[in-house]
Amino acid sequence: MNIFRFLGDASHFAAIIILLLKIWKTRSCAGLSGRSQIAFAIVFTTRYVDLLTSYVSLYNSLAKIIFIFSSYATLYLIYFRFKATYDGNHDTFRLEFLVVPCALLALIVNHRFQIIELLWTFSIYLESVAILPQLFLISKTGEAETITSHYLFSLGSYRGLYILNWIYRHLCRCFANFTILRFFLLVHN
Repeated sequence: MNIFRFLGDASHFAAIIILLLKIWKTRSCAGLSGRSQIAFAIVFTTRYVDLLTSYVSLYNSLAKIIFIFSSYATLYLIYFRFKATYDGNHDTFRLEFLVVPCALLALIVNHRFQIIELLWTFSIYLESVAILPQLFLISKTGEAETITSHYLFSLGSYRGLYILNWIYRHLCRCFANFTILRFFLLVHN
């Protein structure tokens, strides 16, 4: 594993911890977009479906499980446990405007036309726009709590470090298909 992936995962874990602690300590999900969290749950569910069919390493498997579990734990906290604090009146971004184009794009631009590859590709495209409902919510309410800003910064750091991870993998190990790499970099910026 290269340093960029490790630091990217660390930033992602930090974002998860910040988010879950924010909700749990304040007993509120005010300022958080449930729709962004639904998109992230879809991202990690579709990306890590290979967890059922292949094993890379203990670290890899545990990270996948943590990402999936934390996504659904966040949804539980927002939509059930602290539902009274959820701002559904402002969290109105239509997810189908993200999911449908990403699904179509995954069918058109992919590495291999196999179900696991298509799901992985879809998850990459969807993750690149999954934060939009959160940003839309912030723009509608005109405010972002400090802790929400820390969460967004950690997510942004994770994404930036993963871009460096892909560049490193391509340049140093000749891992990625260059066409997919260019498209990945384009949608992540």
